[in-house]
Amino acid sequence: MFLRRSLLLCLLASLLPAAAQIPPAKPDPLAPRNAPAAGCSADPAASLCEEANPKIIASALGASPLEDNLRRLTDEVGGRMTGSAAMARAVAWGVAAFRQAGDDVHTEKYTIPITWSEGATRLDVLAPVPFPVRLVSVGWSPATPAEGITADVVDVGEGGEADFAAAGASAKGAVLLVHSELLRTWEDLFNEYQRAPGTIDRAVRSGAAAILWMSTRERGLLYRHQNSLTGELDRLPQAIVAREDTQRLVRFLAAGQKVRVRLTMPNRVGGPAEQENVVAEIRGREKPDEVVLLGAHLDSWELGTGALDNGCNAALVVEAARVISATGLRPRRTIRFVLFTGEEQGTLGSWAYARAHRNEMDRFVAAVVFDEGIGRVTGYSLGGRRDIEAGVRDILKPVEAWGANRHTPDAFIGTDNFDFLIEGVPTLVANQEEANYIANYHASSDTFDKVDIRELKLHVALAGVTVFGIAERPTRLGKRQTRAEVEALMKETGLDQQMKTFGLWPMWKQGQRGVTR
Repeated sequence: MFLRRSLLLCLLASLLPAAAQIPPAKPDPLAPRNAPAAGCSADPAASLCEEANPKIIASALGASPLEDNLRRLTDEVGGRMTGSAAMARAVAWGVAAFRQAGDDVHTEKYTIPITWSEGATRLDVLAPVPFPVRLVSVGWSPATPAEGITADVVDVGEGGEADFAAAGASAKGAVLLVHSELLRTWEDLFNEYQRAPGTIDRAVRSGAAAILWMSTRERGLLYRHQNSLTGELDRLPQAIVAREDTQRLVRFLAAGQKVRVRLTMPNRVGGPAEQENVVAEIRGREKPDEVVLLGAHLDSWELGTGALDNGCNAALVVEAARVISATGLRPRRTIRFVLFTGEEQGTLGSWAYARAHRNEMDRFVAAVVFDEGIGRVTGYSLGGRRDIEAGVRDILKPVEAWGANRHTPDAFIGTDNFDFLIEGVPTLVANQEEANYIANYHASSDTFDKVDIRELKLHVALAGVTVFGIAERPTRLGKRQTRAEVEALMKETGLDQQMKTFGLWPMWKQGQRGVTR
């Protein structure tokens, strides 16, 4: 029989070192009252989870190579932009780390449309008075002409329709300055991305020469985003400018002074290039052809060393493979561990993976993704799949006291679950507290010292319990949805509008992405 939760927690405490006890209990307002402390399923005769979970947790929270693996990835490999030499070193890191963990590992190749790197980006203020400006190119922005773009700066506020209407003909041939709010929350970040495509559309229609985006961070902190989500070059040159420097330009303009600049961005653009996803697996004992996937993206922007986004979670995936292997127990189904590349360019690696395995998607039971830094996990975003919530809650009952069993039904674009979701596969994306993720997102400050290793070990344990539980359940967590069901889910969650905003809807309608029947 399954142990009651209190007995299980006592057992876990006895297995863990004193310095790595489980976190204190937190009340879960969504937990059903008097629910049994189950594991993989409500059938105690059908599962190894009762034996596996304490071993997974003890191994995850004990001595491990996790911290050193992450240090090597961030400090030695550094920032890992897709298509770069550093990305190739990161792939080699992933292969070696999985082998050290004792898992079978291979790489799977795909091709990105172009490669890109930043040149010596520069903004010279020619009038009213020169001053130094700190800025970086937006990722996958086209280069300016060799001589740069010399033009007047036109303030278009937040870049909305009314702002462009007010600017009128002055936007043609100009370098546009777009304001921003300070970034403080997940919602702020989503709004920043959601607003950009419309502003770019309006800038292109107005005949603008380039866009300067005001940094959403203070104290001169710079970061790199990308607004094209298909791996193709963006439509006009764009740069992110230090907030304080942008505000200085705004004050000149507000005082009625003409601001004239020369923007030089000699970005380097190459042709198509082969990239690789890193794939390891633990074969299932009864249903090896059915797959539960645990993934995170290995690539990062290169201004920092990609520790929070997403080195910590790449290391988590490797470590989860190690701790599950260390139990000596094989789950009913196969668990596959994937380090995706190309995520920052529009989830290119996971799209390529889903495309390459499209004929196998009926056998994919779930895809679990971690991609939100080091904040405490509160549960999973279930991608609109309310039908899988009860099963997920059941799987996580043994760690109920950790406060990670509160789930949300939202569906969104932005990480490597997306192509599995639109293929009809149940997906789980870890919902996490913001912690220090927002402040360092894509920025030069995203470095190893920002990672709380203690918290990361808890996440490893949670990920291990989750995927082992899904893989061991007697029945599948949820069905694979049909195309009609996925489209209904899109409308219910607003995912269809997100796809339209970011230019992904035509790929769905034409059958290039997602389930086709």
